Amino acid sequence: MNHRNIALSTLVALLAVGCGYSEDEWQAQLSKYGKLNSQYDQEKKTNAELQAELERTKQRVSDLTSKLQAMGVNVEQLSTEKQRLSANLDETQRALNEYKARAAQLEAIKQRFEQLRDKLQKLTNLGLKVQIRHNRMVISLPGDVLFASGEDKLKDEGKNVLNAVADVIRKDNQLSARYFQIAGHTDNKPLSGGPFKDNWGLSAMRARQVLVYMISPSESKTGGGALDPNHLHAAGYGETDPIADNNTDEGRQSNRRVELVLMPDVGEMLDLKSLI
Repeated sequence: MNHRNIALSTLVALLAVGCGYSEDEWQAQLSKYGKLNSQYDQEKKTNAELQAELERTKQRVSDLTSKLQAMGVNVEQLSTEKQRLSANLDETQRALNEYKARAAQLEAIKQRFEQLRDKLQKLTNLGLKVQIRHNRMVISLPGDVLFASGEDKLKDEGKNVLNAVADVIRKDNQLSARYFQIAGHTDNKPLSGGPFKDNWGLSAMRARQVLVYMISPSESKTGGGALDPNHLHAAGYGETDPIADNNTDEGRQSNRRVELVLMPDVGEMLDLKSLI
């Protein structure tokens, strides 16, 4: 028996004599107090265990968020209100459940992006750049390889690159079922007249030419990627989305490009929305 219980027993005996209550009545109160004290100690222990698990889960969420941000995925942190620790057992359990759900969502998104990146590894082996920009996976095709300066006619070298890209997509069931945007980009040097009028026109027509080639049958006279035309669309961005400094020749060369943008599917859109 510890010192606290000895003291309580002595107090019970004194009070029983001095106040006229029977010892049995005081022992019943002491037993009730003992049960409440035991319950309190158990809840305190449980809460400490939950707090420890919450801290571990929070660290996992933080690690996953850092990895996704390093991959280019923009995931907002939880608000300060959700991050605070609670002394209340029920609130701690709810906070823990929220963090567990968030960790599971982040893990699923991370796995999807890694799986897609692995599938596109063949393209990086061909010298193409595969990265995540604006929360989307992007295959960057050098514009100078695809087209001559100021033109929208595909070069033979460019067709070979598009054939390789289409071959990777077509032969993979997951990739071939996805939707892609073909985005044309230019540097900031203005066009002076001509059929395209301006950089918007040039970037849009180059994107269209790539799209037409990618959906043309491979056995056609000019060749083609034989991709599903319902899964591709074209867009021209002109000079509005540079990836390098337009003040240098090297930077302008990087900005003259066509991107094949892997569009998020419904599941990814819902997951990302739920994390805001």
